[in-house]
Amino acid sequence: MNSLILVILAMIGYLLAYRFYGRFLGRKVFRLSAERVMPAHEFKDGVDFVPTKLNIIFGHHFTTIAGLGPIVGPAIGIIWGWLPAFLWVFLGSIFMGAVHDFSTLVISARNRGRSIGELTADIISPSTRYALQFIMQLLLFIVLAVFAMIVGSLFVSYPEAVIPVWAQIPVAVWLGWKIRQGKNELIWSIVALLMLYAFVLIGVRYPVSFPWSTEVSIVVWCILLFIYVFFASTLPVQKLLQPRDYINSHQLLVAMAFLILGIFVAHPDFSAPAINDTAFSPGSDVPDLAPVLFIVIACGAISGFHSLASSGTTVKQVDNEMDTLPVGYGAMITESFLAVLVIVAAGAGLGMGLETDQGMLHGVEAYQHHYASWSSASGLTAKLDAFIIGSANLFSSLGLPVKYGAAFVVVFIVSFANTTLDSAARIQRISLQEIFTNREGKIRKPVNNRYMATAVVVVAAAGMAFFKPGGQGAMVLWPLFGSLNQLMAALALGVVTVYMAARKIPVWYTLLPMLVILTLTLWAMVENLAGFIGDGEYLLMVLSGVILGLTAWLTISSLIVLLGRLGQKTNS
Repeated sequence: MNSLILVILAMIGYLLAYRFYGRFLGRKVFRLSAERVMPAHEFKDGVDFVPTKLNIIFGHHFTTIAGLGPIVGPAIGIIWGWLPAFLWVFLGSIFMGAVHDFSTLVISARNRGRSIGELTADIISPSTRYALQFIMQLLLFIVLAVFAMIVGSLFVSYPEAVIPVWAQIPVAVWLGWKIRQGKNELIWSIVALLMLYAFVLIGVRYPVSFPWSTEVSIVVWCILLFIYVFFASTLPVQKLLQPRDYINSHQLLVAMAFLILGIFVAHPDFSAPAINDTAFSPGSDVPDLAPVLFIVIACGAISGFHSLASSGTTVKQVDNEMDTLPVGYGAMITESFLAVLVIVAAGAGLGMGLETDQGMLHGVEAYQHHYASWSSASGLTAKLDAFIIGSANLFSSLGLPVKYGAAFVVVFIVSFANTTLDSAARIQRISLQEIFTNREGKIRKPVNNRYMATAVVVVAAAGMAFFKPGGQGAMVLWPLFGSLNQLMAALALGVVTVYMAARKIPVWYTLLPMLVILTLTLWAMVENLAGFIGDGEYLLMVLSGVILGLTAWLTISSLIVLLGRLGQKTNS
């Protein structure tokens, strides 16, 4: 199949989904109103609660949820063929992921901007709040510790990204200052973006690397990143987080535009098969499509981390409830479209030319070489290489040399990984403070101070990262991440469903997605637990058992409350 046809169909499909299904949810189901007072105004503090223009908050939320997720997931997911990956990304985002992001943003906005974990106390029961908060903290803890190592590793692997990524910080501070002066944010953000591209050229010309071993270099980068994260997560959002994310959103949209142009010009056929028979053949090391595909591809379809972003930082910046639809639903399907472009880059762009020890490979040979086995295609470098090389090949059809095209993509990747890092730290700090908030609404010491709370979060993540040499300590918990992330999505949808039932809002739009993702996730978690037991991984075994127990508690509690609410509705 020609990749151009798929991209055009996807573009039309996403636009129709937003126009009809998204707006239907906003108008008929959640009944959005511009008259409601948003938490950003009610609790405005100039640090976390800051009313923000739609275009800026869209950029912040978009870059927070995007990260590496919609890249690494689809880049490995096409090992089963491009068709299963595309169908899950396309349909999953429209009917599950975008609904999840939008609904959690709305109910948080209507409940003083509290996180989905904190809302559980009011919606289900006070005791279940701590169960969900534990799962949230564990998920964010893994994200923070692992992404520091990932970004550090990317700096070592792609030294040309160092200058532009770090230069983005003063550029973002400068842009934030211009916006606070009342300057036109679009014009000045374009100037900032051009400055970033100038730094990309400088980075290619002057790559930065440490004169030490890879292991030591990663540790040094991790230390620097944790220091940066502390300050980035405690500064008022409008001084660094918002402008940096706004620049990154422009960067992503430009990258997507160039990818689309490259596809229109080159329109390569898929070198990846629609269904990869090799992956299903006896003796293949590729795991079963179900449930693994639905865990591997998360952010492009549905991801629990998004509910933490929606109800963690984004909700505190929404100026008008009408903005929740483009920010919640719209940002998710835009991210999903990015995942489609990744599928095209890895499944078709890679076939335009892959340099190997055996020479330059093209077409099906390139795909078969890169996706020869699960072990050869599932590593971080392998996932990113498929996208980087495929994208650079597509850019080359526009006359951009492969060297600079690859650098352009690398900076974009590292920038978004860095965005996830400091956004996760801010979200975890806010969640931690909620846990220690008493009934009078006061945060208990010592985490009542945002600096102390952030220090607790960052030091704990650093301790986990440095538990093993090379910042690899957090990888001990990494096998839990995929299923834990999807479990968070299912539980968040469960909380939303109970909330909707209590207010006589039709629940099928969130209940059905919740049942689907919960079934797939529990299936994956049981398989993982069996593997941990067989391998003697006692820590993972205990944590998996605890998580499954908490999930059972949350699910049963939610069902009891839900059935009670539905019963009241029927009786009335």
